[in-house]
Amino acid sequence: MSQFNIMVIDDEKIVGRMAQLSLEKEGYHVEIFTDGESALKRFKEKFFHVVVTDFKMKGIDGLEVLRTVKRLHPETAVIMITAFANLDVAVEALRDDVHDFFPKPVKIKEVKASIERALENFKKS
Repeated sequence: MSQFNIMVIDDEKIVGRMAQLSLEKEGYHVEIFTDGESALKRFKEKFFHVVVTDFKMKGIDGLEVLRTVKRLHPETAVIMITAFANLDVAVEALRDDVHDFFPKPVKIKEVKASIERALENFKKS
């Protein structure tokens, strides 16, 4: 299996760390960030196949992460997770080509399944 790069952004460090441990068991290369600024700086340096981001963060929020990622690499899948799920946020994220949208608390199994679906496009090429 080729190595896929996954970025996880969540302002709760423990959430990112737990996701990292679980995803690395699947063979993915995972980098975690606690803010959108540092994540986007890294995203400009390295290609990530999937970005999993929290919606509500100080500074750059998940929607801005989504828009920036899609502008730089439209093929990168973005999965958004939020404790502040409402229809307006979901519609805006869908309009900006989010791959998936999960309300918290989210099951890591659901996120893994979403990542697998997102990576199908890369496996074909």
